[in-house]
Amino acid sequence: MDAFLITLIFVSIMLLYAVPGYILVKVKAVKPESISAFSRLLMFVCQPALTVYSFNKADFTPELGINLLIFLGIVTAIQLIFLGFFFLIFRKKFSEVRYRVATVATTLSNCSFLGVPLLEALFPDSPNVAAYSMMYFLSMNLLGWTVISALISQDKKYISIKKVLINPATISIAVALPLFLTGFKLDAVNGPFFEQLGIMFTVLGKMTSPLCMLIMGMRLATLPFKKLFTNWLQYFAVGVNQLIFPLCVLGIITLIPVDPELRLCMFVMSACPVASVVQNFAELIGEGQEAAANTVLLGTITSIISLPVLALLI
Repeated sequence: MDAFLITLIFVSIMLLYAVPGYILVKVKAVKPESISAFSRLLMFVCQPALTVYSFNKADFTPELGINLLIFLGIVTAIQLIFLGFFFLIFRKKFSEVRYRVATVATTLSNCSFLGVPLLEALFPDSPNVAAYSMMYFLSMNLLGWTVISALISQDKKYISIKKVLINPATISIAVALPLFLTGFKLDAVNGPFFEQLGIMFTVLGKMTSPLCMLIMGMRLATLPFKKLFTNWLQYFAVGVNQLIFPLCVLGIITLIPVDPELRLCMFVMSACPVASVVQNFAELIGEGQEAAANTVLLGTITSIISLPVLALLI
């Protein structure tokens, strides 16, 4: 029951962050065409900082390193299976961008922007949960900058080694990983410069959740409110993402002999609402923004029910 209450309170507060964004657009303090700039700030600045912050919290051990690789492999395989399955279902309707967005939205969860603070709230005494969340996010972003972008845009140019290696997620991992593996901490022990550097990454990293929700509020203000609740395809994508997908993940990892902490982290992150990166990638690519925003917003709003209920399984 503690997990239920913590999750309920957490999701409720996250939804409140969207209110200022909604108001800013409605009073014309922020123009709708500026929303994509906020998305770039989120993806190119705050998210990489969150990666460094998360690995800076964890303490490397050979056992944890192996578990992180196992985690990365399992979650990548599961996401690819789901994406492939729904691609086969919707491919004949891919001329409509909303079906492409729905295919992506069935699988990607908000494992980073909402997952990190949620895991920290649920497991405050475990510094390693943030590192697990970054492996989930790394997997999702490797797919996002390649397979997901190709699905949304229907352009195979995104399937390339360059896109896999050069993107904000992998670059931030390349910065954070050496520090993590060597045990070097950005804290006062290593001098005032590194202490302040650590504070900078912490502040920027913790901005991801509020900024993510502010962007959602801004986008909500630009959309006809009725469309948010009247499209069956959005309900389908959200239902699969926030109920079927996490339950399938739980079933699969229950059958695999893995570390209990790994199992809990993967389940919690897979239960998070439709990933805001679905909207962010649509904004960056310039296709399907409305369908993506509606699906992400619907998923985030309904997560006030789905997340606490699924948290009971913890």
